[in-house]
Amino acid sequence: MRSNWEFETPVLGRIGKDAPRAEVVAFLQRAGTELRRRDPIMIDHAGNGHIGGDFSIADILLTLLLHELNVDPADPLAADRDRLILSKGHTAGALYIAMALGGWFPPEDLMTFMDPGSKLNGHPNRRYVAGVEANTGPLGHGFPIAVGSALAAQMDGSSRRTVVLLGDGEMQEGSNWEAMMAASHFGLENLTAVVDRNRLQQGAAVADTMSLEPLADKGRAFGFTVHEIDAHDHDAILDVFAAGPSEGRPTLVIAHSHKGHPISFMSDNVAWHHHVPSPEEIDAILAELDELAAPAGREDSK
Repeated sequence: MRSNWEFETPVLGRIGKDAPRAEVVAFLQRAGTELRRRDPIMIDHAGNGHIGGDFSIADILLTLLLHELNVDPADPLAADRDRLILSKGHTAGALYIAMALGGWFPPEDLMTFMDPGSKLNGHPNRRYVAGVEANTGPLGHGFPIAVGSALAAQMDGSSRRTVVLLGDGEMQEGSNWEAMMAASHFGLENLTAVVDRNRLQQGAAVADTMSLEPLADKGRAFGFTVHEIDAHDHDAILDVFAAGPSEGRPTLVIAHSHKGHPISFMSDNVAWHHHVPSPEEIDAILAELDELAAPAGREDSK
């Protein structure tokens, strides 16, 4: 017998750059809780999904879509919008929930995730969802697309930015390093690459599959300005994007995260890379999220 998981995912909209920092952080924390509440239920419905990576990338993703980037849910194809490319397209669930929270489409559509004929595919598809910038899923493709996007903006004389979110296991693909060489060669200061550095990939630790270290030094050797941050510290995330670009140099952000964060039995557990939670696990996830949110004054926990 399944638990009663009937609750509404709200449309929170976006929070502007002029809002006080404490208000922005509180807004993003609430959005993170809402994303992590909906995600396991959506994955249960679909019988498929990458919940661990959804949780590890959630705070970066929400900061970009709901605050940092120049994007507008009411005009998702505006010519001079910033571009966000989710190279690790298997975490499409997190992207869709973030977009629904921001108002790109109705939250009730989330429960069509991976249904036959649904626009919410297991990997994002720009033909189906306005605001999705690239069809991704095969790893190693998003970074080269992002370089092309940033180069096009440079040629247009546009101030629009391109941000690409990558998995750390994905950085084992040679196409990413070719993209980095090109980004540096063309001086793409309007390009930021964020690596979700949770140190786990399908079935194993990244270091056991193919080590990336010293990743920061490699980024600098390829001509990038490199920042390392805690991917779950909202102030750190906000600070790194507020710092702006380095003249003539692309930016690499190594976002140290935890797969499954912040759930105790999910965090840093490779088994949750691709996992459909049981009803009991969903109940436990929701209970932990409500307990974590309670000190912030959450009044609508159920």
